[in-house]
Amino acid sequence: MTLYDIIAELRREHQTAAASKTLDLVMIELGKTRDNLRSALANLEGQTLPPGGREILKELETRAERVGLDDLDYPAVEMAGYKPPLEPVPEGTWGIALILGGTSLVIVILAVAAIVAGVKSATGH
Repeated sequence: MTLYDIIAELRREHQTAAASKTLDLVMIELGKTRDNLRSALANLEGQTLPPGGREILKELETRAERVGLDDLDYPAVEMAGYKPPLEPVPEGTWGIALILGGTSLVIVILAVAAIVAGVKSATGH
């Protein structure tokens, strides 16, 4: 069982708009606290909750404590930046890159020439 299973159970048991809004607020806070329910509930302490929201939060906290999911501590995820390729780039790749780049350059030059010719013929010069 996960913390999100408990929240899903509470959603099924309390099918009101107020309960849904309260549990949505918890889910938002769990995203900010890396699934630490204690921190999420602490963040919600000063906020205005829908009617009956405090009772639902208390029930969530009780159920999570019962199964040991109330104070999870996941490490922060470190996003890896650019990593160089594991293998060196073969020399043949440079030739392909030059051919593709040259072809693109020729297409751009021809497009500019066509535009210039079109403008000259339209203006009569």
